[in-house]
Amino acid sequence: MFSFFKKKPPAETPDTPAPTPPAAPAPAPEAAPARSVFSPSSWFGSKPAAEETSPPPASPAPVPSPAPAPIAAPAPVEAPAPAPAFVPPPVPTPAPAPVPAPAAEIAVATERKGWFDKLKTGLRKTGTGIQAVFVNAQIDDALYEELESALLMADTGVKATEYLLDDLRGRVKRQMATDAAQVKVLLAEAVADLLKPLEKPLVIGQFTPTVIMVAGVNGAGKTTSIGKLTKHLATEGASVLLAAADTFRAAAREQLLVWADRNTVEIVSNEGGDPSAVSFDAVNAGKARGKDVVLVDTAGRLPTQLHLMDELKKIKRVVTKADATAPHEVLLVIDGNTGQNALAQVKAFDETLGLTGLIVTKLDGTAKGGVLCAIARERPIPVYFIGVGEKLEDLETFNAREFAQALLG
Repeated sequence: MFSFFKKKPPAETPDTPAPTPPAAPAPAPEAAPARSVFSPSSWFGSKPAAEETSPPPASPAPVPSPAPAPIAAPAPVEAPAPAPAFVPPPVPTPAPAPVPAPAAEIAVATERKGWFDKLKTGLRKTGTGIQAVFVNAQIDDALYEELESALLMADTGVKATEYLLDDLRGRVKRQMATDAAQVKVLLAEAVADLLKPLEKPLVIGQFTPTVIMVAGVNGAGKTTSIGKLTKHLATEGASVLLAAADTFRAAAREQLLVWADRNTVEIVSNEGGDPSAVSFDAVNAGKARGKDVVLVDTAGRLPTQLHLMDELKKIKRVVTKADATAPHEVLLVIDGNTGQNALAQVKAFDETLGLTGLIVTKLDGTAKGGVLCAIARERPIPVYFIGVGEKLEDLETFNAREFAQALLG
């Protein structure tokens, strides 16, 4: 630390003492000799004080020679302040070079981006009606009324629509949104939060084999979804065994055989046999062969066909006899085009079988993709996969935020 205050120099003494005035001749006895009084030493040296005088002597006395003027002490010389030390400017530390992502991660990100684009295209019909509400709109009651109609047309259902609108009003108020574009973004966030409970991965490996029982009505895409799911599992390195337990529908066994050939997996089938017996044999074969997954394709049926729904219960009981912990997953395949009817199917099959997950198909080209919001609000069963096309790679895991962003563009 540098000090810019001056240092006080020590008091100096004049070089030569002031001469002593010559002694005056002996005065008359009654007169006292004159003397000088000086102040104490100061910053600038000593200075004379006022002289004392006595009454003039009776006879003239010699006049003393005047004392020489005091020599002023030299002015203190101010010491120069030391110059501040030179501090070199800091040398910026170069930022570490970004570590390139592994090729596998880049490939996965690219694949997911392609899937999102495909999903966005598939949900275009559903999202168009909702997005049109926000074009040149003002934030008022009319906007919410039009949005309510658009959501209902997308088959979100009454309960989910009311929930979304109440949630949206709260978000608009908290965020102090001022234009319709902001409201659309907030709606996408509300939809994503509503669908978040449906986002759950399918766990494979906790049991060997993991027995998955797949149900669904005729035409929902059940057997095709099993073929796609087989491809998905095989890609992840799981060994799969198929069980052709749909012995009622014509050519169902042949269709599953084609998927088995495409994915190069084994299949257990018995033309015209009992569905429960085929399922039992498949579970035992999967255990004996050390398979990771056994996929049981059951017969398609309507929930109103009570005798066929009872047959599903029987298959589940027989599978449990083959493996006390099975079935580990009971999936329902629903057609996204059926809208609120899909919700009714979910409720009926869940009451009969106790569903653990859903596969939603044919979301591409439908204007009723909002049914997932209805399911999330009224029967929140996890959605493991969604499909937007006929190709093997058109079945992908469900992501709530991706779906909401694709829906609202």
